[in-house]
Amino acid sequence: MLLAGKVAIVTGASRGIGRAIAIDLAANGAKVVVNYQNSAAAAAEVVETIRAQGGEATAVQADVRAFAAAKGLIETAVQTYGQLDILVNNAGTTRDMLLPMMSEEDWDVVIDTNLKSVFNCCKAAVRPMIRRKQGGRIINISSVVGLVGQGGQANYAASKAGIIGFTKSLAKELGGRQITVNAVAPGFFPTALTAVLSDEMVQKAIAHTPLGRLGELPEVAYLVTFLASDRAAFITGEVIRVDGGIGIS
Repeated sequence: MLLAGKVAIVTGASRGIGRAIAIDLAANGAKVVVNYQNSAAAAAEVVETIRAQGGEATAVQADVRAFAAAKGLIETAVQTYGQLDILVNNAGTTRDMLLPMMSEEDWDVVIDTNLKSVFNCCKAAVRPMIRRKQGGRIINISSVVGLVGQGGQANYAASKAGIIGFTKSLAKELGGRQITVNAVAPGFFPTALTAVLSDEMVQKAIAHTPLGRLGELPEVAYLVTFLASDRAAFITGEVIRVDGGIGIS
């Protein structure tokens, strides 16, 4: 039980990587706030799964693209469980399109969902973490695309690269408070965001992955749980890829 006595928020936790993270944090003892925007039924299923395994969780709706909503999410977590120790910024979306055909809305939606939400949640979470004087853990979900780029994903790559710069800067700001800030950069995983890709594109990604397969969702969750634990207390400002080696191929 690496996280016994800890309280965690996972944004965008109703499905995919966020769902896997929420379940694994709870399996390791954390009380988890499962954030969602629209998928109430899916978020309720995550909470039920956690409770069925003996964990504690609650679902909280908030569109974290808006600062007021993100602040409300943080306040609800603190009011419900009395503290906040771990924040996982996972909320994300894609609007893939070559730049000449990309609309301003395509750009804004991705930047607001993927990057501005990280600012919103971190800004709201930092004060209760500092006031508690027990340190804290912030883990931001970036992407290998934020490191190497990808045609047709200029908006997504920019948002994920922005998360990396934000992570490193915030790690320098909060180090003296014993709050660590790290980023995790997944490669290709079977999620709703990758389900829209053609089989040809998926096979091409696998061919460029040294391990020769897609990732499995718990493989991201295991790393996040480690970074959220006291075992990672001396790791901050890092970007750790979970990509089967595609970032080096």
